Amino acid sequence: MRMDSIDKLKRQVYEANLELKNKNLVVYTFGNVSGIDRKKEIIVIKPSGVPYENLNPEDMVSVDFHNNVLDGDKCPSSDTLTHIVLYKHFPSIGGVVHTHSTFATSWAQAKKPIPCLGTTHADYANRQIPCTQVISDKQIKGNYVEETGNQIIETFQNYSYEATPMVLVASHGPFTWGKDPDEAVYYSVILEELAKMAYLTMQINPHIEDIKQSLIDKHYNRKHGKNAYYGQKK
Repeated sequence: MRMDSIDKLKRQVYEANLELKNKNLVVYTFGNVSGIDRKKEIIVIKPSGVPYENLNPEDMVSVDFHNNVLDGDKCPSSDTLTHIVLYKHFPSIGGVVHTHSTFATSWAQAKKPIPCLGTTHADYANRQIPCTQVISDKQIKGNYVEETGNQIIETFQNYSYEATPMVLVASHGPFTWGKDPDEAVYYSVILEELAKMAYLTMQINPHIEDIKQSLIDKHYNRKHGKNAYYGQKK
């Protein structure tokens, strides 16, 4: 039997969620991955509170842009509204990931952006990894999960969401995104490594400064610029 687009998306989102566990970015029920079918305006996301070892593709929950459940007998992730806000405001993304990975979450809890201290960071983001402002009491008392997404959007008023596909939510944890769920997971793995490297570098030299902009531009543009030459020609 031929799978329709939503069934395929459910399989992809399921496998992307398992990859978070395979990459040691989550424990127990921490974190979630979603994907979107832009034509149908349907988002598929991990069910809330279900351990990764108990997941099946059919457990993935489909919702619309208003967080109405379209199929399935499970509740969607408690972070779904944050994902929806990102899909609404970042039109080129096709996948979103949220984790509580150790090093990235530690930076988020410290309420600090991750500085660009070396060329490894510059290969993936042309600026520091931003951290949002601390959420206000008014936002907490309102629609907290949706307001978390709004915090991210506000933070990216001065950033390109395509050039920096990752963010730290102050006191909470990281979110990443990409063209599909697989790429969003990829950037979660990268973010955790960048967070770890920055932490260790600052232990060795607490007075280290960001690398110069010309070196950042060189490394970022060789992979992502108009005349990128990193990797094999497609």
